[in-house]
Amino acid sequence: MILMRHGQSEFNVVYGATRTDPGIRDPRLTALGHSQVADAAAGLRAASVAIRRVVASPYTRALESARILAAALAVPVAVEPLVRERFAWTCDIGTPLSELAPRWPGVSFPDMAERWWPEREEHDHEVYGRATAFRRAMAGDPVHAETLVVSHWWFIRAFSGAELANGALVRVRLAETVEVVTDSHP
Repeated sequence: MILMRHGQSEFNVVYGATRTDPGIRDPRLTALGHSQVADAAAGLRAASVAIRRVVASPYTRALESARILAAALAVPVAVEPLVRERFAWTCDIGTPLSELAPRWPGVSFPDMAERWWPEREEHDHEVYGRATAFRRAMAGDPVHAETLVVSHWWFIRAFSGAELANGALVRVRLAETVEVVTDSHP
């Protein structure tokens, strides 16, 4: 399985420069973010990495990243709220399913609630709990090894221990725990 952190978002730019929450809800990718994801997709294609599907967080920055990857790799996208970011900042206020689904035709939103993000800030142990639940679900999935998961810094850290820059990839092998196989390479 490959985990990818979404490309640079509008929030990332402002927060990176100021270290303050700019108040941007469910931000989009920047031009650099689009380029980061396109470069990652080209690297995966060039390396002939076997990907059968993209699983994405429901946040817009992850969905935009997933769309670029899915188009480049000719695979479907399914949304999985378990891989969302740790709810802590304004950027982690999501978009309701009734607004997301029409914006993303062809994307699967199986069993997703209208409001899929929490009411309050998540504690670290809650993110680790989601990561464990996702790892267990994927371990029983016959195509997990050919899955590309587009997620976020906190979730990827909780799932694998890797701390990825925007647009970076990490390959993992599922077992009782996650083993990082490569970092930032297809």
